[in-house]
Amino acid sequence: MVTMKIVVRVPNWIGDCILALPAIESIKRNFPEAQMWVAAQAWVKDLFASNSLVDGIIPLPQLKKWKNLRASARNLSEEGFGTGVLLTNSFASALLFYLANIPKRWGYATDGRGLLLTRSAPLKNEDSPRHQVHYYLGLLSGLGLQSFSPGIRLPLPSEEQEAGRERLLSLGLGLNNPLVILSPGASYGPAKRWPACRFAELASLIQKRRGAQILIVGSADETEVAKSISSSMEKKPAILTGQTSLPQLLGLISQAALFISNDSGPMHLANALRVPVVGIFGPTDPEVTGPLEQPSRFVKKEVPCWPCAYKKCPYDHRCMMNISAEDVFRAGEELWR
Repeated sequence: MVTMKIVVRVPNWIGDCILALPAIESIKRNFPEAQMWVAAQAWVKDLFASNSLVDGIIPLPQLKKWKNLRASARNLSEEGFGTGVLLTNSFASALLFYLANIPKRWGYATDGRGLLLTRSAPLKNEDSPRHQVHYYLGLLSGLGLQSFSPGIRLPLPSEEQEAGRERLLSLGLGLNNPLVILSPGASYGPAKRWPACRFAELASLIQKRRGAQILIVGSADETEVAKSISSSMEKKPAILTGQTSLPQLLGLISQAALFISNDSGPMHLANALRVPVVGIFGPTDPEVTGPLEQPSRFVKKEVPCWPCAYKKCPYDHRCMMNISAEDVFRAGEELWR
């Protein structure tokens, strides 16, 4: 008997992939006997390496170049997938499945790609904000499939947790004092970033009042932000920006007593690992992209120009500047483990 093979084109960003996990689980529960693969960009594919629901991973290059698109289509075609589910909205992602000759191509009817899909769901206008998790689950409902619990959990092998502990010890961060990890970046742009001076003030408060150790993580592009935070602190934090793979970052986060972050992918990683997390929100809506699971809190101030889609605030960045270090510290106090 030929086994049904499904390929799911997962989102391009870490946070979105985490929020798509309930939809991926629901697809598997709709087709329990099928093989389920994911097609993923290189920087997110490791999120699925330990997922028992996933039978295989197709790494994708940037698809803006025609030769990359054709090569990826050939790779997909060779696997003989019968169904492709698009959790992405772009025309290019639908074209990829079309060129790969996948017979059933399902997704939202967005970006002018309706003719490339064999089964589509309309994108509904909502009267009130809905969390991104329900956006992905809504696709399944729109396709006539059953959607299940929106709960998020990310499996983490014990060896990755142990590697995280060993890495901390190598940095001189003992396991007797609580660890607080700060993630001061946000790939969308500076509008989503709480100022470095506030992160420094917060970290110093945590050191003084809780005796905690501070670790700053992020991409290589966020190293200067981390150095700026450190330069304002009397007791210097450990910095690992640009020095961790995705599995290594997960291992480190798993050891934290508290994770504090802007609205970003690492915030969702911590939340999926059930590490207590405080999200700092400026121009974006925590009802849409906030941490879904407990223990978590978010800090946000009401301002008349909210929400906005600016990558860089053209005004005085009041949505972030109005958030004090004391505000974030108090939110964290409710979550200490």
